[in-house]
Amino acid sequence: MLAKTFSAAVIGVDAYTVEVEVNATGVGEVDFVSIVGLPDAAVRESKERVRSALGSSAFFPPEGATIVNLAPADIKKEGASFDLPIALGMLAATRHIDRDKLARTAILGELALDGSVRPVKGALPIAVHLARESHLEALLVPWQNAEEAALAAGNFPVYPIRNLYEAVSFFTNGDVAPYVADLKSYLKHKTGYEPDFSEVKGQTMARRAMMIAAAGSHNALMTGPPGTGKSMIARRLPGILPPMNLEETLETSKIHSVLGMLSSGMPLMNERPFRSPHHTISDVGLVGGGKNPTPGEISLAHNGVLFLDELPEFKRNVLEVMRQPMEDGIVHVSRAAGSFSFAARFMLIAAMNPCPCGMMDARHGCTCKPNEVKRYRGKISGPLLDRIDLHVEVLHLSDEQLMNAPSGESSVSMRAKVIRARNVQSERFKGTGIFSNAAMTSRHLYQFCVLGRSEQTMLRHAINKFNLSPRAYDRILKVSRTIADLKGLAQIDYDSLLEAVNYRNFDRKEW
Repeated sequence: MLAKTFSAAVIGVDAYTVEVEVNATGVGEVDFVSIVGLPDAAVRESKERVRSALGSSAFFPPEGATIVNLAPADIKKEGASFDLPIALGMLAATRHIDRDKLARTAILGELALDGSVRPVKGALPIAVHLARESHLEALLVPWQNAEEAALAAGNFPVYPIRNLYEAVSFFTNGDVAPYVADLKSYLKHKTGYEPDFSEVKGQTMARRAMMIAAAGSHNALMTGPPGTGKSMIARRLPGILPPMNLEETLETSKIHSVLGMLSSGMPLMNERPFRSPHHTISDVGLVGGGKNPTPGEISLAHNGVLFLDELPEFKRNVLEVMRQPMEDGIVHVSRAAGSFSFAARFMLIAAMNPCPCGMMDARHGCTCKPNEVKRYRGKISGPLLDRIDLHVEVLHLSDEQLMNAPSGESSVSMRAKVIRARNVQSERFKGTGIFSNAAMTSRHLYQFCVLGRSEQTMLRHAINKFNLSPRAYDRILKVSRTIADLKGLAQIDYDSLLEAVNYRNFDRKEW
């Protein structure tokens, strides 16, 4: 007898529906299960897990030959999330459960040999996708995935399942209750410890640059000797970023769900991510890809911060692959299996020493030869440097500053200023699909970055003196617009423009 149900799988970060057909032919003296539809090794092995789980739960598998088809047949199926729908399809094919109800239900879950259900990756994007399928009435998921699925599915009912026996009870007795999740209350919930900017001694310019970066979603590069607080400052940046809205939360959570980085204690990413990969990372690890493409670190930092410490220590080819995502906010990966797009709208915050020994600007004295310094800095290409809006020097503190410096402005105060500036930008760019000054196009620059006569004269002088590129010119205007927003000004003034020019530090020096 033929039974049918539905499941789903993920390609890249997007889900697609998989129809699971089970035909128990009853033909043949030897019990045999064949799975077709381009299954990978994990899917092919599911027949052994399913057989053991059925026996452990006091159910009997179909007699004779059983054929399982996973449609569409031209897309490769991966992972163990089809175990539970295959098992229930077998039971429906042998009249243990209602076939009609099964055909209106979507099911996810990996089975253990004892019949318990294990969590799967990608439950969030799958729930979002299946909630749009009009012919489906419910979604069964492992209980560990229930919260993230219910939060993403909205009004679409999600039922948590702990074992195969509970799944069968859903179809026979209907005594499994749907999972209820309050999305609004969860978005207000904040967890974890946030380091505070008030703990940073001195470094007024660096702290100011971080607030400007947060207010306009600008990229920044800090340079200075070891131990001056570059990493300390960068790790406090998420604490002054504005809270994510619902769309940003779901976008970010979807990426983490696909990689299995959400748990029952953290079903949604309700705080902006902070990613700090080691400099030994590969280009695939950074931007994503692989044989079966998955998101990389820059996508995990989507709507948050990507911190690259010791920037020149990264391989040059690894850094160069970031150039296009930094401009477009998206990564395109092409493989034999198809083309995939991963969201990657992130703030790049980088830190580096001024030279290989790190002591060029320190009191201890530099031991590096000029060609060594040139080679070290040459690991960062001009085009990449051009895409970084704010260049900041983080210098050694004097003994007076180190021991007696007063506490700086708190993260709470800085965050309030950032939120006010972001609210101004949200109103300015309403309906354009742009959320911050850093994403402005040339058309927006002409519209929102109008300069007075004195400002034009000063900027023209800076372009000629420092030989600024057209991209650097655009980024100066974007940063000056953000500074003016922090001041509450409708138009860019002379001081805001001058401060933005001063942050192009490496354009004014031989690099």
